[in-house]
Parts: sequence; structure tokens; C-alpha cells
Amino acid sequence: MGDDGSSTVISKPNSDQSFISASETIAIMSDRLGLVAAIKDRANEIFKKVENQKSSSARNQDAILAACLYIACRQEDKPRTVKEILSIANGAPKKEIVRAIDYIQKQLELEMGQLVETGTIHAGDLLIRFCSNLGMANQTVKAAQVSIQKSEEFNIRRSLVSIVAAIIYIVTQLSDDKKPLKDVARATGVAEGTIRKSYKDLYPHLTKIIPTWYAQEDDVKNLCIKLTMMLKIHSKPEIGVGDRLGSSLVPDITPSPSKP
Repeated sequence: MGDDGSSTVISKPNSDQSFISASETIAIMSDRLGLVAAIKDRANEIFKKVENQKSSSARNQDAILAACLYIACRQEDKPRTVKEILSIANGAPKKEIVRAIDYIQKQLELEMGQLVETGTIHAGDLLIRFCSNLGMANQTVKAAQVSIQKSEEFNIRRSLVSIVAAIIYIVTQLSDDKKPLKDVARATGVAEGTIRKSYKDLYPHLTKIIPTWYAQEDDVKNLCIKLTMMLKIHSKPEIGVGDRLGSSLVPDITPSPSKP
């Protein structure tokens, strides 16, 4: 970063010094996320392939390097979310990082003459890392794994990371080691408000998602009522939800229209 706190820009990326500097920055970014050496090496390889492109010379260097790490993580089957990459990108804007990811993928595809496989983020990859950050017990982690697998049977229109965060929060509330919402948000990088919304989308299905060996149906129903009040989620459930989780799960606090 510059003296004024702004992100640096690549001016002459084809010099050895530029690569050394980029490699050092990649190493620092990697260490912040606890990435293994193989990912650092892959990110360096990706940077080398794109650094000589004229169109990269005017791009934000931190965004380019962060994008190289993002792609390297996915290629090494250790994916990180854009938000996680953003946290170590030395202030590079998210928009620039996303653009850099798209630019690098296109450059790699042009070089190889075929589509570049960058891997897929799986819930299990995120779950293990998030649960480790929270210090969760093995049984609770297993319950979260099963719950996430079962959640895939339902049409829950939320991002994968949001669903994982919400399920982690829910299963910990059913355990003796309850995790505060703010701690789950911090460990997963998902905003508290987003976790609340994801819970709202999950609750109609929770008795089918949470394994019975971990929590009985009545315990899940009671938790739903408690969480609905605690998270201040007030909306009418879909038809049939009351039959599954109790008619008082989500109270309707919409005031009745006043009579003329």
C-alpha cells in the first residue's frame, strides 16, 4: 500500500523486482489466511502467467494478487470466499477483485485454449473451517454436516456460505456450548442480518433438517420459537408451516387495519 493508505498499481510488471515484490505480498496475504505453501506457489504461477499482459499494467496490484490467491485456493481444492479474500487484500475494493478474477480466468483460458477449471466451493470445505474457528465439539460439527446435506433437498434461495452460517448458529443453540450470533458472524464472515434472514428461510424445514439423534422434534420447535423472538423475525409462515413447527413459531405482529 502507498504512504497515503491507497492500494498500489502495477506499473512495469515484467521485471524481476516486480515479481519478487508480488511474491512477498502473496506470502503475506496467504499467511493472514493460514494458507498452505502449495496455494502460495500456485498463486505465484498464476501471477507469472498474467503479469506480462499489457492490459494488467494499469490494474490494481493488490486486486490482481488477491484474485490470484482466490483462483489458486479453488484450484487446490481449498476454496475461500470472496469476502475472506477481501479481508487480506490491503484495501483493494471488492469490485476490483471480482473484475481481476474474471480477467485472470479469461487470460488463463486464452493461454491454454480451453476453459480453466477453478474448482467448486463445497459446504463441507466451509463448514470444517468455520467450526474450527468456533471451537465446536465433534458431535455438533457432525450435526451441522448432516443438517447442511439435508438442507440441499429444499429450495432455499440463499448463498451457500449464508446457509452454512445459519445452520452452525442453529445447531450450537441446541447444544450445551451455545455460540452468540456475533461470534458466528465473525467466524464465518457472514453479517448478523444475513444469518437472521437465512434462518427465516430455513425454519420451515428445520424439523426435517436437524437430525433426530442430535435433537428431538419438540426441542427444535421450542428453539424455533425462542430464536424467532430473540432474532426479532416477524413474518407469517408459509401454509403448512404451523402444522410442522407449531402455529406460534412466527407471530404475526402486523397491526389490524383500523375501522372507519
